[in-house]
Amino acid sequence: MTQYVILLPGDETGWQNATPDQRAAMYDRHNRFMALLEQRGHRMIGGAELTHSSQAKVVRGELDAVTVTDGPYAETVEQLTGFYGVESDDLQDLLKICGLLAGEHGVEVRAAVPGPGGAPAPTESHRAAAGVA
Repeated sequence: MTQYVILLPGDETGWQNATPDQRAAMYDRHNRFMALLEQRGHRMIGGAELTHSSQAKVVRGELDAVTVTDGPYAETVEQLTGFYGVESDDLQDLLKICGLLAGEHGVEVRAAVPGPGGAPAPTESHRAAAGVA
């Protein structure tokens, strides 16, 4: 199976100003998205809603010699608001399911680069089995 990352951009101000009903409707859409993934043979391997970009830290430099600044890397209205990691053998169907979340901002779906020898990139369960944090 190929691993994909589904990036969810959005206008954070709109989310901050959303009513409880609007937020509930969006969470319902995400729950339907996750259910459809499972029903149609895709496997979710991770994901999260991200905190507001004002809480971001931008790190530059090298090991132990870094400069850290506050705020998002890009000064744009749309910011990365969340992501999903999905394993799938059917990209076309995965893209159709992503339509549930796309809305006016769209979503970006990108394949992960395979590890050495064409192996899938390690997931959290792979790392845990290997004793790596």
